[in-house]
Amino acid sequence: MIRPIEVRDAEGFIELSKRIDDSHFMLFEPGERKTTREQQIKSIERILSEKKSIIFVVERENKLVGFIAAFGGNVKRNQHSAYLVLGVLEEFQGQGIASKLFNRVFEWARENELSRLGLTVIKDNSKAFNLYRKMGFILEGEKVHSLIINGEPVNEYYLYKLL
Repeated sequence: MIRPIEVRDAEGFIELSKRIDDSHFMLFEPGERKTTREQQIKSIERILSEKKSIIFVVERENKLVGFIAAFGGNVKRNQHSAYLVLGVLEEFQGQGIASKLFNRVFEWARENELSRLGLTVIKDNSKAFNLYRKMGFILEGEKVHSLIINGEPVNEYYLYKLL
């Protein structure tokens, strides 16, 4: 079931985020995330109060197993766009969950008059890169040495999709 995040999801979302961080393909290092329940509640409340931002979660058997977040621009010049972050637990990948999350956020974006979506992906994450291309995202550029992972500089790709 895909649905908008709710305040009651705070603890489950922290746990989901920590498990996805373990994939080594997210911004946070494994074990680095120190978000408290109270901080997560405030973050969810803030996102829910913004017309151009949303988090959709996937729930299976009362557990969160994936999400897509859209963080919209908050000034006139960028309020037509949003930055996306996607995460699905490894054991639930390959089941079409990410594609369904993307389709739901595309629908939401059109309803909220967004015309541009963007995201980044670590260059070595070919599985995610291929999914994003399949979902209609176009390679926009490469951010060189944007991250340091295990002491080594890593590049990220920027991708976008116009709706």
